Formats: sequence, C-alpha cells, structure tokens
Amino acid sequence: MLLERIKERAKQFGMSLSDVAEKTGISPNTVYSWRVKTPRADKLKLVADTLHTTTDYLTGSTDDPNIPIDNDENTNVRDLADDDTIFTYKGKPIPPEDLKIIRRLLNSNDE
Repeated sequence: MLLERIKERAKQFGMSLSDVAEKTGISPNTVYSWRVKTPRADKLKLVADTLHTTTDYLTGSTDDPNIPIDNDENTNVRDLADDDTIFTYKGKPIPPEDLKIIRRLLNSNDE
C-alpha cells in the first residue's frame, strides 16, 4: 500500500518514483524496497513533505491526503510568485499552465 500511495501521489504532481527519490535525496532502490520493508520515519517524512501530504496518508492510517490546517493564520500563507511551492485546489495540484493564467490575471489588476 505504501509504495502505491507514493506512486499515486507522485503522479498527481507529475513525478515518478525516481523523481521523488531524487528530490528527497533517498536512493531509488531504497524507495522501491519499501514494497517489502518498513521505511525509516525520517525518510518517510521527507517523502511526505515532498508530496505535500502526511506520513499517515502514505502508510494508510488515513485516506485524507491533505495536511491538517494549523490554526496559526500565517501557516498557509504563500506567495503565488514562488515557483518552488506546489499550489493545490481540493487536494489536487494546480497545473503550471493554469498558474501562469492566474498570475497573468493578478498582474493585469496591478496595472
């Protein structure tokens, strides 16, 4: 289940398991070994962070892939100009071409 959830979530972000491994600095062989082995907590957390989800979702403890909202107002504040942030809507990533349109619309309001 773990590897399937990682694959599924990675696909939503346009990534392969190899991409996830590269972004986290974990060897692809280690990620693939999670088919039969239990990952170390720190490595699983890296993968969850990369895929903008929780370790509970990846391990099957919950079916909700969304990260719980913190009551701190500034926790979820991100700048739309930040290319390193993956923005989502209803748990699915907003495609880059849609983000370009949104940014263009917002920039036209500044003029």
